[in-house]
Amino acid sequence: MSEPVSNDYSHKLLQLMQRVGLSNFKALSRASGVPEKQLRRLRRGDALQLRLEIFLKLSLALQVPVTQLFATFAGVGNGSEDIQQEYDRLKIQFARQRQEVIEEFQQSSLEILESWLRQWPTVEYKAQEHPELAAVKVLPLVRPVQQLVQQWGVEAIAAVGTEVAYDPQWHQLTAGTAEVGARVKVVRAGYRHGEKLLYRAEVAANAERQ
Repeated sequence: MSEPVSNDYSHKLLQLMQRVGLSNFKALSRASGVPEKQLRRLRRGDALQLRLEIFLKLSLALQVPVTQLFATFAGVGNGSEDIQQEYDRLKIQFARQRQEVIEEFQQSSLEILESWLRQWPTVEYKAQEHPELAAVKVLPLVRPVQQLVQQWGVEAIAAVGTEVAYDPQWHQLTAGTAEVGARVKVVRAGYRHGEKLLYRAEVAANAERQ
């Protein structure tokens, strides 16, 4: 069931959607990856407030050139010069926003890593001078890195040295044999990001545990 058309821009968007078999705005949102909130802004005539990324995603989903979307929704004329100027403006805007996001990410990461950045070179120098330096003494200096990784939502599947129920989805058996659910020992860390697997934890079974 199609959604009601609230204005001329909604009607134009529906026309483009029908060409590719999309019957409603929710379907367009799923196909393009553009949130419905942004689609509502487009339908209201606020296209000039949208980022270039939105137009690029819609261009792929609707199978129409970006310049055609500008001509239809961005309030620019049909002349190629007007369209190109608007495209260039949005491209610069998108690049600026992207750079700002990168700089904010780098700054927040550096704040977490400050103590590690300042102290680790000295630790390396001292370790070369004194090979007998106990490794346990430098472990606290690695915590900022661990905190940063945790802030990104990355977590260890299981701690090294612990025993877990063998699950081939999350574990890679490197020694011995084990059935699913059997107790195995973690010998090398694995990581996941939310429910996404990054690296399987290496585990060993039976008497061959390392």
